[in-house]
Amino acid sequence: MEQTAKILVVDDDPVITTLLKATLEQDGHAIVALTSSREAVERVAQDDFDLVVTDLAMPDFSGLDLCQRVLGARPETPVIVLTGHATVQTAIEAMRVGAYDFVTKPIDPDLLRIVVGRATQKRRLRAEVRRLERAIEVGEVSEIFGSSVAMRHVLDLISRIATSDVSVLIGGETGTGKELVARAIHDASGGTGPFVAFNCAAVPANLLESELFGHARGAYTDAHAPRRGLFVEANGGTIFLDEVGDLPLDIQPKLLRALQERRVRPIGSNVEVPFTARLITATNRDLEEDVAEKRFREDLYYRLNVIAVVVPSLRDRGGDVVELAARFLARIAERSNTPRLKLSHEVAQKLLAYSWPGNVRELENCIERAVVVARFDEIVIDDLPENVRAHRPNRFVIAANDATEVVTLAEVERRYVLRVLALCNGNKVRTAHALGLDRKTLYRKLARFGISNEAFKSKPPTVS
Repeated sequence: MEQTAKILVVDDDPVITTLLKATLEQDGHAIVALTSSREAVERVAQDDFDLVVTDLAMPDFSGLDLCQRVLGARPETPVIVLTGHATVQTAIEAMRVGAYDFVTKPIDPDLLRIVVGRATQKRRLRAEVRRLERAIEVGEVSEIFGSSVAMRHVLDLISRIATSDVSVLIGGETGTGKELVARAIHDASGGTGPFVAFNCAAVPANLLESELFGHARGAYTDAHAPRRGLFVEANGGTIFLDEVGDLPLDIQPKLLRALQERRVRPIGSNVEVPFTARLITATNRDLEEDVAEKRFREDLYYRLNVIAVVVPSLRDRGGDVVELAARFLARIAERSNTPRLKLSHEVAQKLLAYSWPGNVRELENCIERAVVVARFDEIVIDDLPENVRAHRPNRFVIAANDATEVVTLAEVERRYVLRVLALCNGNKVRTAHALGLDRKTLYRKLARFGISNEAFKSKPPTVS
């Protein structure tokens, strides 16, 4: 059902306002009807309307003037202009002052409903984009956060695709948080239905079809009662199929047909059941290679991969590792109702240097382990797991673009410091912590390298 809106209707003819009010109220909209454009300006200043519908010719001042004043006070509120004299010049003037659309008199109720529906939907989408942009600025899109360039790209993509209903394929290594991305898309979509997650690799092949599409009573020996299936359970919301690359070949054409027809047929039933769930899938496999090797259907791959979201590995997220560790510490303290521990400078440096093959999941386990064994009010190196504690990166290779290149120790230091600064996205505090330096020492080194304090405020330096 279409969402309702709060609409202000303005026309100096009471018969017209009554007609408009009755027409739009049939769709469940809340209507405020006025006959004075001057009074309408005062009302807009007091109330936040989703839409304003105004006549063009009125005694106080015209609908175009009203449109300008509404947009001056409420720039995000669309305005529809009604006119009995539709000309090209009228249309140009209406668009020039910022009107969303105009409708000619005598008013066609069906056309009016279509235009009003589009205008209110646009208003809701704009509001949702603003909300997501604010959430991204503070890193609070669902449980997804991070200030690295790689994660900012993912967050921006989430904000742009959330309100559509196209299929999304999420790729990335194990442990990167693909399900969290799927949940973030669902939470930002505005849907009223549930988020239903299912791991295709966790269920035996002979039970997959029943789990996904349901079954009728008596469809097989243990089918004592009918089952709706996950696609129908997710109606109005999102179904998330993790490890979709492990879906057996005999199930793939049934999934493809369900997506094409938007209907599923439960096992043992002759009746197809419609569903309205949005599908999001995820995999850590190379599905293009699986398609080439005939392990995955090509037509299904393209049906799933309308929008691709690739979640970066933790080693590609730079300074996010320290931010994530701090978030995990805060979450553990809140969950256990204990004081929050801090990260020592040496630990921050270790976390940044480690490659995290298990990604975010490994980092979370690492922090949980450190909290359990910690003896002080901060996490120290001895609290870290052995593999993280003993990790020794090859600093020469990190510092130099070519591992075979022979350079002076001073040049190795310069490249390494700039590399860490880039990984920390230009944040000097995190860089100093990672390098085990105080900030003044870092500033002196940067000055010696010829990098001013202003040079990397807008973007991190590149390593040459």
